[in-house]
Amino acid sequence: MMSRSYTNLLDLASGNFPVMGREKKRLPRVMTVPGVISELDDDQANSVSSDVPSSVVQDRIIIVANQLPVKAKRRPDNKGWSFSWDEDALLLQLKDGLPEDMEVLYVGSLKVDVDLSEQDDVSQLLLDRFKCVPAFLPADISLKFYQGFCKQHLWPLFHYMLPFSANHGGRFERSLWEAYVAANKIFSQRVIEVINPEDDYVWIHDYHLMVLPTFLRRRFNRLRMGFFLHSPFPSSEIYRTLPVREEILKALLNSDLIGFHTFDYARHFLSCCSRMLGLEYQSKRGYIGLEYYGRTVGIKIMPVGIHMGQIESVLRLADKEWRVGELKQQFEGKTVLLGVDDMDIFKGVNLKLLAMEQLLKQHPKWQGRAVLVQIANPARGSGKDLEEIQAEIRASCERINKSFGRTGYQPVVFIDRQISLSERVAYYTIAECVVVTAVRDGMNLTPYEYIVCRQGVSESQSSSEVSGAKKSMLVVSEFIGCSPSLSGAIRVNPWNVEATAEAMNEAVSMADAEKQLRHEKHYRYVSTHDVAYWSRSFFQDMERTCKDHFRRRCWGIGLSFGFRVVALDPNFRKLSIDAIVNAYSKSKHRAILLDYDGTVMPQTSIIKSPSEAVISIIDMLCDDDKNTVFVVSGRGRDSLGKWFSPCKKLGIAAEHGYFMRWPAEESWETCGQTNDFGWIQMAEPVMKLYTESTDGSYIETKESALVWHHRDADPGFASCQAKEMLDHLESVLANEPVAVKSGQYIVEVKPQGVSKGLVAEKIFTAMVEHARQADFVLCIGDDRSDEDMFEIIGDAMNSGVLSSNTSVFACTVGQKPSKAKYYLDDTVEVINMLEALADASDPSPSPRVEEGSSP
Repeated sequence: MMSRSYTNLLDLASGNFPVMGREKKRLPRVMTVPGVISELDDDQANSVSSDVPSSVVQDRIIIVANQLPVKAKRRPDNKGWSFSWDEDALLLQLKDGLPEDMEVLYVGSLKVDVDLSEQDDVSQLLLDRFKCVPAFLPADISLKFYQGFCKQHLWPLFHYMLPFSANHGGRFERSLWEAYVAANKIFSQRVIEVINPEDDYVWIHDYHLMVLPTFLRRRFNRLRMGFFLHSPFPSSEIYRTLPVREEILKALLNSDLIGFHTFDYARHFLSCCSRMLGLEYQSKRGYIGLEYYGRTVGIKIMPVGIHMGQIESVLRLADKEWRVGELKQQFEGKTVLLGVDDMDIFKGVNLKLLAMEQLLKQHPKWQGRAVLVQIANPARGSGKDLEEIQAEIRASCERINKSFGRTGYQPVVFIDRQISLSERVAYYTIAECVVVTAVRDGMNLTPYEYIVCRQGVSESQSSSEVSGAKKSMLVVSEFIGCSPSLSGAIRVNPWNVEATAEAMNEAVSMADAEKQLRHEKHYRYVSTHDVAYWSRSFFQDMERTCKDHFRRRCWGIGLSFGFRVVALDPNFRKLSIDAIVNAYSKSKHRAILLDYDGTVMPQTSIIKSPSEAVISIIDMLCDDDKNTVFVVSGRGRDSLGKWFSPCKKLGIAAEHGYFMRWPAEESWETCGQTNDFGWIQMAEPVMKLYTESTDGSYIETKESALVWHHRDADPGFASCQAKEMLDHLESVLANEPVAVKSGQYIVEVKPQGVSKGLVAEKIFTAMVEHARQADFVLCIGDDRSDEDMFEIIGDAMNSGVLSSNTSVFACTVGQKPSKAKYYLDDTVEVINMLEALADASDPSPSPRVEEGSSP
């Protein structure tokens, strides 16, 4: 049954959603704590509760991927199915790195089609025997989801292939995206059926399920969830061509930890978040994190490894020994170079063949001696591009063998069939060098497997093992994920056929001692960084990232894929107008400090002068003699003085407090520690230098400060320029009485001893000196500079400038981490709150001591 939340969440325009089939019987789910989990779906009928509550707490991880790590085969009598573990599946192998007492549950689809009438029985069987929960996708959704959106759009794009034409890559089809979302929705429903959100971890794998985090986060705000991408992540120039680019980014950011194989992939993802969502990352003690609505989304960089035990067990098999002997006899007197690749358009198999052809031409000594054995695993995709590549490969093999072959010698042996792991290991064992020329690949574990096979197993006494010192050589493309880990390999640009040929020659011609040293270095890395090390490291980082989940207050906001969870300190809450009006009415001496831009004036407003309504409200607040009202802004005194000229009793602190004008005063006083602005002649040329080289940036000259703005410049370049400028200015102005600070899209140079916090302190102190100690404080602002005001309030209470009984309302604008204890969502709510205070004000005169110019 399709839930109504599907349309609410996705906001898809067509409304033509596929029929999901009859309502499935829900799987019994094991809860680790007593209780009922409700409101998991908008349909009450679809809410999930515990069938078998248990009081035993046990950590559990739910691993979600497109396919389950099981093999399915129809029984000979055609009645039912038989299942077995797929020992080659990464999802199964990663269990070795998880805690021994941790229960592992798998959610994914099967590689076979199961009839609707059998699905319930198959589900129960897989859950009972394998702890697997199958997600059955209707045929129309499955085709559009996998062969459509995944293979036609995401997979080519993530491997840097743009859809230039309808015949090359294909155009974006909205129906395929809808199917992708629908499939992810089905996966989420299967997870929801078995999850205990308070205790379980969820680990989602690969690009097939990139919007799944949003579905799950929408149900469980505090769910501990990680995502690992096994493919490359393209640069922002490539990724931003995807029409649903922001939807996917925002969905991924609903994870707690996002993993990538290499720093390049992570850097591209962070660049996309910066350019498209305006998010900046920070590195703290070696961990990279993105601040996203109060949550820190961790970024994990860790290449996956191989399963050492599986490879070593195959190395001990008798049939492998027999095959090794057979291969040694077949290639006796020959130097074997080996390629093992999937048959797809990005593996660069034909480039490897061209390099082999070039090797034989440039170095005739290898004619009759060097053999390239190319194993091509069956293609998992289809299409015109793949057919063209296959035809090109076959033509190259025929041409090379015809040109350089002779009786008893075939320079290229092309194996176009599925071979067993045992046979693959045998080829690894006899190969002098493995060559990988993929033009783009997420990881590629072929070099790792080769290194372990060349090492052999120490306790083996077989004659086929490599005797004496172990050695191996690798020629690898610089565009594959494992390349950075293999520092002893010869890295090549596979498009440069001549250079690749020279690298192959260098590899097989290298002295044995050098091969041995490189092999030892590689084996130390591969044997210690196996699949268990990878999964253990990822899980430990997920634990660390999620450790504060249940301490913080969380709630979801936003529609469609704009949904996100806001996580804030438990004491941080929305300002209640009734509560502040009540405290306001009871107080006698009030201090009201208001920021301007972003607080009473929207940041996006083109007209920056205050409206008549704002002027009227502030004037009413000023007319109450119990109030001391200040506008505290970074703007210049001329504009603020002009705009608020109708408010005669309003105090103004301009340029973050460098200039102050007290209520009912005409003159401005200077609050800086010095009037020497000679530093401007030093700082301005530096800023101009960066402005000229950074398109979209500009300098704002204030009376007391210089500000470099780069909001409209290229985000990546401007960010680098801002950091460089900060260092440059700090160096140039090291001996000057100024502070150099970076802010949101700005770098500012201003006199020392000037901040909004000092303004607040000065106001509170002046009120005490005039026997008007504040018993009510409202301080409201929206950016970093206002945090100084929020911080000083606590110091003022500790020092006695404010009484411990003072009603304090430090309020930030927008739901974000802050030193304030309250928030309002936007400027509209701020104005409404101020209007409520104005309505509760008493304009009647009362005895009052003016602060004047002598605070």
